[in-house]
Order: sequence, then structure tokens, then C-alpha cells
Amino acid sequence: MPRIPLRTRLREAGAPLAVRAFRLHFTARMLSWTGSAVAPIGMAFAVLHLGGGASGLGLVLAANMAPQILLLLIGGVVADRWSRATVMVWTNILSAAAEAVAAVLLWSGAAQVWHLVAVSALCGAASSFFTPAAGGVVVEVIPAELRYAANALLKIGQNTVKIAGPAVGGVLVAAAGSSWVIGWDAVTFAAAAVLCARLDLAPAKAKVRTGFVADLREGWADFWSRRWLWVMVLQGSVVVPVWLVGYQMLGPVYGKDFLGGAAGWGLVVSAFTGGLVVGAAAALVWKVRRVGVVVCVGTGAMALPLAAMAAHLPLVLVAVAACAAGTGLSLSMTVWASLVQERIPKEKLSRVMSYSTLGQVLPVPLGYLAAGPASAYFGVRATLAAGAVAIVAAMIVPLLLRQVRTLTLAPVEVAEETLVSAPR
Repeated sequence: MPRIPLRTRLREAGAPLAVRAFRLHFTARMLSWTGSAVAPIGMAFAVLHLGGGASGLGLVLAANMAPQILLLLIGGVVADRWSRATVMVWTNILSAAAEAVAAVLLWSGAAQVWHLVAVSALCGAASSFFTPAAGGVVVEVIPAELRYAANALLKIGQNTVKIAGPAVGGVLVAAAGSSWVIGWDAVTFAAAAVLCARLDLAPAKAKVRTGFVADLREGWADFWSRRWLWVMVLQGSVVVPVWLVGYQMLGPVYGKDFLGGAAGWGLVVSAFTGGLVVGAAAALVWKVRRVGVVVCVGTGAMALPLAAMAAHLPLVLVAVAACAAGTGLSLSMTVWASLVQERIPKEKLSRVMSYSTLGQVLPVPLGYLAAGPASAYFGVRATLAAGAVAIVAAMIVPLLLRQVRTLTLAPVEVAEETLVSAPR
């Protein structure tokens, strides 16, 4: 692959922002991410404060995933048939309303765990439509030669906002309570809806107009015809639930018991998000050749913080491990998004992505529900150790296939005129 100077890569990084629709999309996502950076800690410690424990937190997290399993495929068809911008507007509005209700209930002292379970389910339902729609926006607003830079820019923006978020969220929860943190998330969802309403995407004639079931079948056929894709989705079906159980569910429990509470766990999450920024920046200046190898190794790095917690290492070492995991995950996700956008036709992209996402989240609710009893019986640290082993195994198996090892991105020559004449 030809070597592109660092200066040219940095100029390329800013080129997507010359496109008005991408600027709106980027700004909307940034606003929403400022809420998402703190909301998980607010929700987790709200459940723990209400006496829900690990099992209660598992119910809340499972409730968020269950609607996605039921509705993701429908969301993919909807996003390929109608305006992706409109889908994003209404899903942001639903999420804003649900989070506002949760904030009011917590602030008034009337909240119960089942209230948070219901709110989590509504947000999960919105996400099942938002995710396929948002995943297809980049290919609609950015020319092919700038998509890699656009994906990296989105990841850098997302994770830069999130760096201080968890630590700030932990401090806010400790100082003011979870209601204020979740209320801010509601505000950012509403602001994102306003910006998404201003998006002017491709005309509807580019959308499919066959029967609904036929659309599902066509998306499945395209997904199943690509062995490299479904093999990596199978990898994700192991890694995603294990990671979410270990990091998102058991992590706050471990932080409460061993790291001094919300502030200590917030530092670990901030280190993880700092690693996410490093990984996205690395993707921006390093055009990866062996995509399959990088994605698998980056995924395997997610075992590090689970292993560090299982070994009861000091807080600083857990944070370092989390940073390494974030770096590997962000690099692999940025490269993977570009590969999928390159190889999947635009008119099928949301459906194929919905199958891909469904395959990864399908086991998550079972993982959440099983992890509470498992951690109670075997202990939190033993459960985290088992999770680390599972992630390492999932990293190795796909690399045994030559088709995965040889996955590459098409080389992109960034011409001078391309950078100055992007559509506006």
C-alpha cells in the first residue's frame, strides 16, 4: 500500500467537515455522546442505590438489549426504505422522553428498579432503529475517498467527549445524585434530534421498494454470502456479551467493592475512553493493511482490564489495562466500519448492519441475567477471569481462517483536488 505523508493524512482528517450534512451529523452525535458519557454511571449507581445489586443492574441492562434483539431487523429495513435522518430524529426524541422520565422519578424519590428497567427498554427500542440508520449516514453524505477519515473523525470526537465524562459522572453522582446525570442525557438527546432534523440526505428514489419480507431476505442473503462477515460476527457474539457483562455490569460492582466507589470506577472508565481516542487517532494516521488481523488483535485487548480486575491489581494498573483495551477496540472498530462501508452496497447497508449487530447482541441479555447468579456463586473476580479467557479464545479462532487473515482495505489515493472540492 502506498505510503501517504502524515501531513496529507491530517489534512484529509478535516476534509469531511467541509460537507454540511456531515457537519450536522457529527455535531448531533457529539452532543448526544456528552450525555452517553455519563449516563451509564448514573444509571448503574441509581440501581445500586435503590438496592437492586448486580442482579437488578443485570435486569436493567438486559431490558435495554431485549428490544434490540426483537426490533433490529425491522430497524434495518426501515432505514433502507425511508429517510435515515427522519429515523434518527424520532429515535432521539423517544430516548430524550424516556431519560427525562427517569430523571424526574429519581429526583422526586419515587423511582423503583422496575421504573429504570422500563426506561432502559424504551431506550433499547429506540436504539434498534437508530443504530442501522446512523450506520448508513456516512455513505450517503461522504464520498468514498473520505469515508475512512470520516469514520476516524467520528471515533475521535466520540471518545474525546467521553474521556472526562465517566470521571465527571462519578463525581456528579456522588455530589448531586444520579437524577442530574440522567437528566443531562435527556437534554442531549433532544438537541441531537433538532440537528438531525436539518439533515438533507439522498432522495428516496435510492431506497428499496420491494416487500418487507423480501427486504429481510435480501439483506440476509447478502450477509450470509460474505463468509468473512459472519465469521467476525460470530466472534462478536462471544466478545460483546462477555465484555458488557465484565465491564458494564460487574465493573461498577467491582468498583464499589474494591476501588472506592463511583469515583474510582469513573477513573477506570475514563482511562478506557482515553484509549478509544488513541486508537481512533492511530487509525487516522495508519492505513491498516491486514484488517482481519488488526480487528482480532484489537478485540483481544479487551481481555486485559477483566484480567486486571480478576487479579485484583492496583487501581492504576486496572486503568492502564482499560486504556490498552480502549485503544485496541477503537482501532479495530474504525477499520471495520470502513471495510463494511467499502464492501456492502449502500442500498443494503442498514439491513446487513442490522443482521451484524443482532448477531452480536443476541446473547447479551442471557449474559446479563446469568452473570448476577454466577458472580454471587463463584465470586466477581472468578467471573471476570472466565470472561478474559473467553475473549482471548475468540480472538484466536477467526485468525485460523485465511479469508479473515487476508482481509484488506482498498488503497485510497488522496488527491489534492479531492481535499479542496468535497461536496458542501
